[in-house]
Amino acid sequence: MANSMKTIAKKCFPKAILVTDRFHVQKLAIETLQDIRIKHRWEAIDVENELIKQAKLKNKDYTLQVFSNGDTRKQLLARSRYLLYKAPCNWPQSQCQRSEILFNEYPDIKTAFDLVQELRNIFNTTKSIKIAYTKLAHWYNNVEKSGFKAFNTIANTITINYRSILNYFINRSTNAAAESFNAKIKAFRAQFRGVKNVEFFLYRLTTIFA
Repeated sequence: MANSMKTIAKKCFPKAILVTDRFHVQKLAIETLQDIRIKHRWEAIDVENELIKQAKLKNKDYTLQVFSNGDTRKQLLARSRYLLYKAPCNWPQSQCQRSEILFNEYPDIKTAFDLVQELRNIFNTTKSIKIAYTKLAHWYNNVEKSGFKAFNTIANTITINYRSILNYFINRSTNAAAESFNAKIKAFRAQFRGVKNVEFFLYRLTTIFA
């Protein structure tokens, strides 16, 4: 979504339709969700350290709070990292139990998670630009109602780039092939500890991968 990338694409491929890859859009939402979880984890660490300090001053032993699944509060927030990346249908039993405790203790994480899932479902199920436009508008309204400042930033980013984001729903195109080819180029370059002769390097790439 960077302007420099858009300029490069327009100059190199002037007749192409620009598509913002869906995974970059979803990544912004997931990173925001993880930031909320990390913020709560640091707060839990600060509270626990303060309680331990007070207990020592009173010559008492501090007893950690343990939830029904055996996690302490810090462990709950740390071990919830990976379940937040996945849809609930892909959670094993242990993550289902952990998520229930997490969402009961931190309703704002549940709200943020629902927003991420709603955005993911738009990309997964929608096949028309018009329907996608309407669903993204509803998602934008839900973000405003949630009151999350960070999600408002994502919603504004989507609004600014909505044309290229909606172009995804024409052919449901992603840049997976380009990312795969880029990985091959990096691996090929790493074998030679860098590149001195760029023209010969491009010739070899053409010969091997074209």
